[in-house]
Amino acid sequence: MAAPSAQRGASKGKLHLGMLSAIVIGSMVGSGVFSLPQNMANGAGPLAVIIGWGITAVGMLALVMVYRGLATRRPELDAGPYAYAKAGFGDFIGFNSAWGYWLSAWIGNVSYAVVLFGAMSYFVPSFGDGNTWQAVVGASVVLWAVHALILSGVRQAAIVNLITTIAKIAPIVVFIAVIVVAFNLPTFTLDFSGAGNTNLGSVLTQVKATMLVTLWVFIGIEGASVESSRAERRSDIGRATVIGFLTCLALYALVSLLSMGVMTQPELAALKNPSMAGVLEHVVGPWGAALINVAVIVSVAGAFLSWTLLAAEIPFVAAKDGTLPKLFAGENSRGVPSTSLWVTNLLVQAFLIVTLFAQSTYQALFYIASSAIMVPYVFSGAFAFKLALTGESYGPGETRAGGLVAGLVATIYGIWLIYAAGPTYIFMCAMLYAPGILIYLKARSEQRARSFTPLEGLIALGLVVAGVLAAYLIWHGDISPL
Repeated sequence: MAAPSAQRGASKGKLHLGMLSAIVIGSMVGSGVFSLPQNMANGAGPLAVIIGWGITAVGMLALVMVYRGLATRRPELDAGPYAYAKAGFGDFIGFNSAWGYWLSAWIGNVSYAVVLFGAMSYFVPSFGDGNTWQAVVGASVVLWAVHALILSGVRQAAIVNLITTIAKIAPIVVFIAVIVVAFNLPTFTLDFSGAGNTNLGSVLTQVKATMLVTLWVFIGIEGASVESSRAERRSDIGRATVIGFLTCLALYALVSLLSMGVMTQPELAALKNPSMAGVLEHVVGPWGAALINVAVIVSVAGAFLSWTLLAAEIPFVAAKDGTLPKLFAGENSRGVPSTSLWVTNLLVQAFLIVTLFAQSTYQALFYIASSAIMVPYVFSGAFAFKLALTGESYGPGETRAGGLVAGLVATIYGIWLIYAAGPTYIFMCAMLYAPGILIYLKARSEQRARSFTPLEGLIALGLVVAGVLAAYLIWHGDISPL
């Protein structure tokens, strides 16, 4: 009787398949889906949107296969994107993947707070676009309420996340059902290539314009991999990732494309976000806008919880193996990474105050967050490709073709995203990455380890130069930080 009892004890507090799937879906389905009609139409016509979703589907499917394969092929590596970069390309690359992922997570949470209270302004006009002082106060209350919930235990927070994930999907399904009935093919094909609007540019330019939007709504695909150390079964990590990807791809593509059969591209581009509210109001009247704004509030609150979990987990795991300073490794009696949670949420609070004075917009914040996460994604794909190329972790006679293709496509997709982002956001990300070098040096001194290899030293120098250049360009007004 001892063995079953021990097994039950070991699984106590762990996350089952449903909870892991909810973390993946909950972290992806936040505010982005509710703004897709306007965000996609703002820079593209229907043809480019279809191509954009096609590229995203292939690239993200490759990334899904990468995370699914690595979860079982290298089960000793926890916290996914960071651990894979470190195992494949060394300590400094691993650190930058952890740092970039963490940056993306908490900056993304600032954008969620902005859009949450922007949606609430439908009912309380004083919240404005989510960056008035009333909105900042409200967002701060939500921030610290979520903080207290997570401190009570990761599993408890995951249960709440499962409930909110179910609640947020239901209104999206209702929206799709209504828009299917209202869909008008002549409206959809009116300016199919976008050539009638000279502001959109060529089809290639339009496709590039969709890339950061489609990336943003899929950020979180690695959620189960990040929480891998807390999974009941290792195999559930891959299953949860696939379930999350297929569910969200269907929802996103239907929301954005069907909307283009209800309103024209210029009409959609002019909508206020969350633009799903404007589309549904156009079809059914004011109650449609009210429904979507309520859905946004529930959805973003749930995504805020999911991303706070992920943002706290990465620096915690990285600190435990010496990649980040020991400070981040602190945990409370319930096994919650309390120190990294405090640091993360204090930064979110600080940036909420910055949005009040900088009048920052949700879209600018999500572009920065999307750009910051590209490094972890590129190196996750590259690590899978490297393993397949060398045969490491593959058994005798085991086929490596799938790993080679998935790793290569995921890596190329990540590089394409960097190209599509353009220099402005890459420069701003360099400015955020550069200060991390000081944190890395602190961690290396604690480990009494060599700071850089010659190649790592060159990469660090490049980051500093790019960061200084970005600061100079911002100072002279050539680029805008927010």
